[in-house]
Amino acid sequence: MGWLLLTLMLGLIALRVPVAMAMGVGTLVVLFSLAAEVPLTIVPLMLFDGTNSFVLLAIPLFMIAGELINAADIGRRLIRLASSSVGFMRGGLGMATVVVGMILADISGSSVADAAAMGSVLIPEMKRRGYPTGLAAAILSSASSIAIIIPPSITMVMFGFLTNTSVAQLFAGGFAPGILIGISLMITTSIYARRLQLPIEQKFSAVALVRSFWEAAWALTLPVIIIGGILIGVFTPTEAAGVAVVAALVIGMMAYKTLQCSIIPSLLLRAARQTAIVMFIIATSTIMSWYLSHEQIPDQIAASVLSLTDNKFLILLLINGILLVAGCLLHGAPILIMMVPIMHPIAQSLSLDPVHFGLIFTIAIAIGQQTPPVASVLYVACAIAETSMEEVTRYNKYFILAMIIVLLVVDYVPEITLFLPRMLFR
Repeated sequence: MGWLLLTLMLGLIALRVPVAMAMGVGTLVVLFSLAAEVPLTIVPLMLFDGTNSFVLLAIPLFMIAGELINAADIGRRLIRLASSSVGFMRGGLGMATVVVGMILADISGSSVADAAAMGSVLIPEMKRRGYPTGLAAAILSSASSIAIIIPPSITMVMFGFLTNTSVAQLFAGGFAPGILIGISLMITTSIYARRLQLPIEQKFSAVALVRSFWEAAWALTLPVIIIGGILIGVFTPTEAAGVAVVAALVIGMMAYKTLQCSIIPSLLLRAARQTAIVMFIIATSTIMSWYLSHEQIPDQIAASVLSLTDNKFLILLLINGILLVAGCLLHGAPILIMMVPIMHPIAQSLSLDPVHFGLIFTIAIAIGQQTPPVASVLYVACAIAETSMEEVTRYNKYFILAMIIVLLVVDYVPEITLFLPRMLFR
């Protein structure tokens, strides 16, 4: 029956049926064949119970906060701050894009939102400064994917919900890998800058740095409030999402006065649509997860993988390969929903810390946002740059390689992800 479920799901996805519907319909067909064993009345109960969680309330709230931040034009202030910080280097505008991506990651938790917020400003500016269009889009796209690694991260919220792992510890574990990926992307940008003789944007000016910092000061309070409050235990990640919405409203409407009341209903509608998609996937996945557990399929797959080798490093390499291939074919939420129930027993057998394993998943999903044919963030960057995916991938493949190297380092040096959670949550 497991193979029947997999075949049905993949067949429906190939026919471009939405993933949530494919999971739900595929599982229902299988459950109908087990009607004598399984009362179908549990299906509506599981659909409701799958989304009835306080932890999941963080998802719509962070989406609303991201919409408010984009509408308040906070990105432009952060861009000026980043440019005054690293613009004196060759290829400084490209490096500034990475820096802004890292700062926005501390606020929105959504890669697509970050790409949209930065792209309309930075891609035209990079093109004007002589950056090839494909390179400009590649820098923006890869920098935007840091948003799900540096907290707050909707991906981490979902992983924590699926595995009963502390979201606060996952958030703490994301800082070091996110910074490492940012550094690796800046190094790659620097190599391109020297090879293509890209311009030095400006001389370093302490006055300009202080001025841009002052202009962005209110924007910089957002990550301090969100992450600081979680790490010192003032509020939970879910409560932090609510605080982020209030803070974004106050800063946008009162501090910067760039957020108009008239556009808030449309922002809420966009956030509601995005939330509905994610919640529908989670609801239908609950039925599938129940069936997989009922048939003990994850345990069987784990036993099969462990029978191939007992070498922890080889198994981690195999998990990475599966996740990276899945990232080419599926978006982040479906990968989590489909792969976590299968991979989690393997991680437990290897005695992997769940925070470490969660960051492996998160980084792999971030890389998947860059790998065609799905490549959700890459599509946004290509649309803004008005260029083809092939042209962007010609440059982006080296940024992807840099991210994969960081993933491997995180795999085999777990302390990178664990030292901060252990220090803060002893």
